[in-house]
Amino acid sequence: MKTIKPEYLPGGAKREQAKKDAVKYLQAKIPVTQQGRHEFLTTVLKFTETEYLDILNQASSGALTEW
Repeated sequence: MKTIKPEYLPGGAKREQAKKDAVKYLQAKIPVTQQGRHEFLTTVLKFTETEYLDILNQASSGALTEW
């Protein structure tokens, strides 16, 4: 199983980059359910529910502006 580098976890130097990448992950057209994406971001990347909702909001706002 792959592990996440400590700099991408809470308190890490690259945490903001992980959030930007998470927005792209939520916008990606890949065969993963929303529940699966939520579980990955909160369990593996250790985002809090508040962080997850912020990432979800950014991902959905970005999708709406592409119309």
